[in-house]
Formats: sequence, structure tokens, C-alpha cells
Amino acid sequence: MSKKEFVIEAFPRDDQGKGASRRLRREERKIPAVIYGGGKEATPVSIWHNELTKSLEDEAIYSHILTIELQGKKESVILKDLQRHPYKPVLIHADFQRVSKDEEIHVNVPIHLLNEESAPAIKTFGGVAFRLMTEVEVACLPQDLPEFIEIDLMDVEMDQVVHMSDLKLPEGVRIPVLQHGPEHDQAVVSISKPRGAKETEETEEGEESSEEGESKE
Repeated sequence: MSKKEFVIEAFPRDDQGKGASRRLRREERKIPAVIYGGGKEATPVSIWHNELTKSLEDEAIYSHILTIELQGKKESVILKDLQRHPYKPVLIHADFQRVSKDEEIHVNVPIHLLNEESAPAIKTFGGVAFRLMTEVEVACLPQDLPEFIEIDLMDVEMDQVVHMSDLKLPEGVRIPVLQHGPEHDQAVVSISKPRGAKETEETEEGEESSEEGESKE
């Protein structure tokens, strides 16, 4: 998996509160943000709205170590939380968590499906892949953070359900929730025939059985 680089320019922010945040967004085209963690005090900053919006077009930003540049200094962070306007295409606030190469981080990583069109259960037998999860939370050291987790549907049979425990994780990566017992092993994806196709098959099978019974009489 390729490692992309995201660099975000940040500026000191002294004025806080709702009024200051509104002025920041309206007059400077920036949004308020905070950098926290790493054994340091939380640092309020502001960042360019359009710059972050453009970066968010790439889903990789959610599962990458980012670089924040603040007054000539660089810090490694992950995007931990993002607030959006309830109905406008506008960002409201962002939270960034500092990371250390020796400390484990928890990040939601996207799940990618491979060979969805060519998988035998789909192409040959008419099944459909049903996504039950689009991302999964993993824990690892920053340098081991995967960009995404892959599921190869070539290996999935009809009516099979792939659970979190079935995911092939890179070395050094784990799914924390699985430590709490098998009841937390959620389904990720399954392949089965659409409901209408199943009902049609069952009807046809029933009619064939009835015809066979009548012919015997």
C-alpha cells in the first residue's frame, strides 16, 4: 500500500468562542481546530477551510499520519474528529491528535472489496455483495497504519459471511474490539442472491415438486 503525504498549514488562534469562530470562518475563510495529546497541552489553531476540504476528497486522509506545520514547526497527527454544518457543504471544526512512533494509535480504516465483478459467487452464480461495514477500527503503531483493509471476494462463497476476525491484517495491526469476546465479531460483508431471486427460485422449486407429485399419481 502506498504511503501518501498530507501537509496542513495551521495558524495560532488566540480568540475562542462561538463569535470568534464565526468571524474566523466568515472573514478569513478558515476554521477553528485543536491539536491535542502527546503529553502536551491542547493547542488551538486555525486552518484554511478550502485546503482541508480539498484534502478530504481523498479518503486516505482519514487513515494516514498527517503533518501539521505551525509557525515553522512540524507535528505528526491523525485526524480524530471533524464537524460539518448540518445542511451546508461547510466544515465547522477539526480535532487532530498528536502521535508518537512508540505509542499505539486507534484509527478507523476503510474496507475495500476486491474482484467484486469477477468473483465466482457473483459472476457465475448471480450473487450480490452486501456491505455491512465500510470501515473498521484498528490499533497499531503509527508506522504500521494501513491505508485500507482489503477483502478479496474471489475467496468468498455464496451465502458466506465475512466477519472482522476473518480480515487479513498487516503485521503489527489488530482490531481491539475482538478482545472483548466473539459476540463483538461483527459481519463485514456477505454474498447472497437478492431477495427477489431467492423467492423466484423457491417458487419454481415448489412448482416442480407439485408437478412431480401429480405425475406420480
